[in-house]
Amino acid sequence: MPRKVVQVGKRADKETEGLQSTTKDSKEEEITKLNRLLGAVLRYLSDDDVEEIDIEYLLKNTEGLREWWDQYRENNRKEIEEEIKKSLSELSLKELESIREKVKAREG
Repeated sequence: MPRKVVQVGKRADKETEGLQSTTKDSKEEEITKLNRLLGAVLRYLSDDDVEEIDIEYLLKNTEGLREWWDQYRENNRKEIEEEIKKSLSELSLKELESIREKVKAREG
Protein backbone atom coordinates (compact mmCIF):
# COMPACT_ATOMS: atom_id res chain seq x y z
CA MET A 1 0.00 0.00 0.00
CA PRO A 2 2.61 2.62 0.86
CA ARG A 3 4.23 1.98 -2.50
CA LYS A 4 1.01 3.01 -4.32
CA VAL A 5 0.81 6.20 -2.29
CA VAL A 6 4.35 7.07 -3.31
CA GLN A 7 3.57 6.34 -6.97
CA VAL A 8 0.39 8.43 -6.85
CA GLY A 9 2.39 11.17 -5.15
CA LYS A 10 5.00 11.03 -7.91
CA ARG A 11 2.31 11.15 -10.58
CA ALA A 12 0.68 14.11 -8.86
CA ASP A 13 4.07 15.83 -8.72
CA LYS A 14 4.53 15.28 -12.46
CA GLU A 15 1.04 16.64 -13.16
CA THR A 16 1.76 19.65 -10.95
CA GLU A 17 5.03 20.24 -12.79
CA GLY A 18 3.13 20.11 -16.09
CA LEU A 19 0.62 22.64 -14.83
CA GLN A 20 3.38 24.87 -13.52
CA SER A 21 5.20 24.82 -16.86
CA THR A 22 1.90 25.54 -18.66
CA THR A 23 1.25 28.39 -16.24
CA LYS A 24 4.81 29.61 -16.74
CA ASP A 25 4.37 29.45 -20.53
CA SER A 26 1.08 31.35 -20.38
CA LYS A 27 2.67 33.97 -18.14
CA GLU A 28 5.54 34.35 -20.60
CA GLU A 29 3.03 34.69 -23.46
CA GLU A 30 1.14 37.33 -21.48
CA ILE A 31 4.37 39.23 -20.78
CA THR A 32 5.27 39.08 -24.49
CA LYS A 33 1.81 40.36 -25.42
CA LEU A 34 2.00 43.20 -22.89
CA ASN A 35 5.48 44.16 -24.12
CA ARG A 36 4.14 44.32 -27.68
CA LEU A 37 1.18 46.49 -26.62
CA LEU A 38 3.41 48.79 -24.59
CA GLY A 39 5.85 49.10 -27.46
CA ALA A 40 3.06 50.04 -29.89
CA VAL A 41 1.69 52.67 -27.51
CA LEU A 42 5.13 54.15 -26.85
CA ARG A 43 5.92 54.27 -30.58
CA TYR A 44 2.69 56.20 -31.11
CA LEU A 45 3.35 58.57 -28.20
CA SER A 46 6.91 59.27 -29.32
CA ASP A 47 5.95 59.95 -32.96
CA ASP A 48 6.83 63.58 -33.69
CA ASP A 49 4.13 63.73 -36.37
CA VAL A 50 1.38 63.13 -33.79
CA GLU A 51 0.12 66.51 -32.64
CA GLU A 52 -2.79 65.32 -30.51
CA ILE A 53 -2.96 61.98 -28.71
CA ASP A 54 -6.00 60.03 -29.90
CA ILE A 55 -6.80 57.20 -27.50
CA GLU A 56 -9.55 55.86 -29.75
CA TYR A 57 -7.04 55.65 -32.62
CA LEU A 58 -4.66 53.69 -30.38
CA LEU A 59 -7.41 51.30 -29.25
CA LYS A 60 -8.63 50.79 -32.81
CA ASN A 61 -5.26 50.36 -34.49
CA THR A 62 -3.26 48.39 -31.92
CA GLU A 63 -4.20 44.74 -32.18
CA GLY A 64 -5.43 43.40 -28.82
CA LEU A 65 -5.23 46.73 -26.97
CA ARG A 66 -8.99 47.32 -26.78
CA GLU A 67 -9.57 43.79 -25.47
CA TRP A 68 -6.83 44.27 -22.89
CA TRP A 69 -8.25 47.64 -21.84
CA ASP A 70 -11.80 46.26 -21.51
CA GLN A 71 -10.52 43.34 -19.43
CA TYR A 72 -8.42 45.68 -17.28
CA ARG A 73 -11.39 47.95 -16.60
CA GLU A 74 -13.66 45.02 -15.74
CA ASN A 75 -11.08 43.49 -13.40
CA ASN A 76 -10.65 46.79 -11.62
CA ARG A 77 -14.32 47.82 -11.67
CA LYS A 78 -15.08 46.48 -8.20
CA GLU A 79 -11.98 48.08 -6.71
CA ILE A 80 -12.91 51.41 -8.29
CA GLU A 81 -16.51 51.08 -7.04
CA GLU A 82 -15.24 50.55 -3.50
CA GLU A 83 -12.96 53.59 -3.76
CA ILE A 84 -15.88 55.69 -5.00
CA LYS A 85 -18.15 54.48 -2.19
CA LYS A 86 -15.47 55.27 0.37
CA SER A 87 -14.92 58.73 -1.13
CA LEU A 88 -18.64 59.46 -1.33
CA SER A 89 -19.17 58.51 2.31
CA GLU A 90 -16.73 61.25 3.28
CA LEU A 91 -18.73 63.95 1.46
CA SER A 92 -21.48 66.00 3.05
CA LEU A 93 -25.05 65.84 1.78
CA LYS A 94 -24.64 69.31 0.29
CA GLU A 95 -21.53 68.24 -1.64
CA LEU A 96 -23.29 65.09 -2.91
CA GLU A 97 -26.27 67.14 -4.13
CA SER A 98 -23.91 69.53 -5.91
CA ILE A 99 -22.22 66.62 -7.70
CA ARG A 100 -25.60 65.17 -8.63
CA GLU A 101 -26.70 68.45 -10.19
CA LYS A 102 -23.47 68.73 -12.17
CA VAL A 103 -23.94 65.22 -13.54
CA LYS A 104 -27.55 66.01 -14.48
CA ALA A 105 -26.45 69.17 -16.26
CA ARG A 106 -23.91 67.23 -18.32
CA GLU A 107 -26.48 64.59 -19.27
CA GLY A 108 -29.15 67.12 -20.18
